[in-house]
Amino acid sequence: MPTVTIDNQVYEFENGDVLLQFCSDIGIEVPHFCYHPAMSAPANCRQCLVKIGTPARNRATGEPEMNEDGTPVINFMPKLQPSCAIAITDGMVVHTQRSDDIVEEGQVDNLELLLINHPLDCPICDQAGQCPLQNQAYKFGPEGSRFEFQKVHKPKRIQLGPHVVLDAERCINCTRCTRFTSEITETHQLSIHNRGDKNYPITAPGVEFDDPYSMNVCDLCPVGALTEDYFRFRARVWEMSKTPGISTYGSKGINVDYWVKDNEVLRITPRQNLDVNEYWMPDAARLIYTTFNEDRPAGPEMLFRDGGRGPADWRQAYDAAAFLLKGVEGSETFLLGSALATVEDNYLLMQLAEHLGAPAPQYLSHVEPGSGDDWLITDDRAPNAQGCERLGMQELDADLLKSRLASGELKVLYILQDDPVGMGVLSEADLDGVQVILHHTHTTNETLPFANVALPIAMAVETIGTYVNADGRAQRLRPAKATRHMHRPQMMEMGLSRLDRQGTPFDRWHDESNKIDCQPGWAAIPEIAERLGRKMRWDGPASIMDELAQTDAFAGATHKAMGFTGVPLEDVGEAV
Repeated sequence: MPTVTIDNQVYEFENGDVLLQFCSDIGIEVPHFCYHPAMSAPANCRQCLVKIGTPARNRATGEPEMNEDGTPVINFMPKLQPSCAIAITDGMVVHTQRSDDIVEEGQVDNLELLLINHPLDCPICDQAGQCPLQNQAYKFGPEGSRFEFQKVHKPKRIQLGPHVVLDAERCINCTRCTRFTSEITETHQLSIHNRGDKNYPITAPGVEFDDPYSMNVCDLCPVGALTEDYFRFRARVWEMSKTPGISTYGSKGINVDYWVKDNEVLRITPRQNLDVNEYWMPDAARLIYTTFNEDRPAGPEMLFRDGGRGPADWRQAYDAAAFLLKGVEGSETFLLGSALATVEDNYLLMQLAEHLGAPAPQYLSHVEPGSGDDWLITDDRAPNAQGCERLGMQELDADLLKSRLASGELKVLYILQDDPVGMGVLSEADLDGVQVILHHTHTTNETLPFANVALPIAMAVETIGTYVNADGRAQRLRPAKATRHMHRPQMMEMGLSRLDRQGTPFDRWHDESNKIDCQPGWAAIPEIAERLGRKMRWDGPASIMDELAQTDAFAGATHKAMGFTGVPLEDVGEAV
């Protein structure tokens, strides 16, 4: 196998490997700005310079030439080379800043040039604390600046489109943003305007930067030149916790990071998973962050015997739900699962249906034909329809359900985390005379006014569980927000920001109202089942998936096996 020597250490490589990416893969940090593994390498920032040579060979014999000490003679290139544009060759010798003073000096000088016209905006820049330029200036840059003249001024606070703002003075012309629009989305909406020290990226006159994936350029930007409009000046990154999770936007299962401060989701950014979404996510998947904070319920509600409706404690609500289910035959009960809920919650609902002698739960389809883009935006707006299918749930036959309700055949309708009225599947007339038990996430749920017992359920950022994406990949949810009632599995995995970790109800800045009074489905359903004489033996969502992982449909899909990137499931097409 071919080998390369980097900083006097020999490594094996595969033909075609790019030097900078190879160094990154083996844990050698070479500073860079313009390079991105998913795009072309223009080598214009010059920060990844290294010293490169190859063994000298005798022209007559072709044998390697040796020094007096027996080491091979190395012919180094006369100038430093950008490692992002160099393909490794067998026998190549590379010196990075770790082993060569000339390389280190070249990187220091390059950073000094990049910083000549860069404004000192760090105290008020949203990129501060996560800025590659800031980090590399500290690690590889000069001690100070020798530039004592007026900096070049460029336009600031330019609204390029509905979601992206440009501060041109901060731009270092890495061209990542323009390459993204030309190579990844192919909208070609951004290009470099002007030349020399006066250039910056912008749209053509009269063109709005309305690319559905526009905010990815904010993630790509190695400085604070491009920022997300919705997040500007809302929080500093060191004030927030960053929790890996799965997007609830569509069935692609986009890997994301949830950024939380004071128990509110303030920002959603893409998390790298080359098997799912690579490095990207659509703007619409970011902007749903408000759904995790707004219009959330304040606790359980129920109809009391006097006909009044009002808040209840959890014990009362569980008792009332169990009372409704006890009063009817299993054939008079219909349980509606949800492609919005986790595999674990749907599985427990199936166990409850089996105990009641009710038909197997079905789920509502959220498919909107033609709304996808054949990339990361899917026609299916729900994140876990595949999980429901693998459990053996069938898509709801709405006409059949309406006819059973109209005939009086059904007395109790149990709904898990969905809104059949809001989706137009059921109407007020359909629910007349039917007892409704509802697990809901928002007060805007249009089925909520018809619920006899309303049990707020934890959302994807508050629970632990599993989604199976459209490609059959099982992926884990982790809690990013605390709820009013935290269970041990949630507390074990909960990530807290610095403020959340230290805050108490007595701190004026700490808002306890941001903790939603809700329960995960895997905690609420067993409470109801136990009151019906069915003790559910699982300790939590991990043990539920341990059991499911023994079946063909979810083979090997334990929480531990899923890790941070998920596991592909076999296409068995069988129910559990």
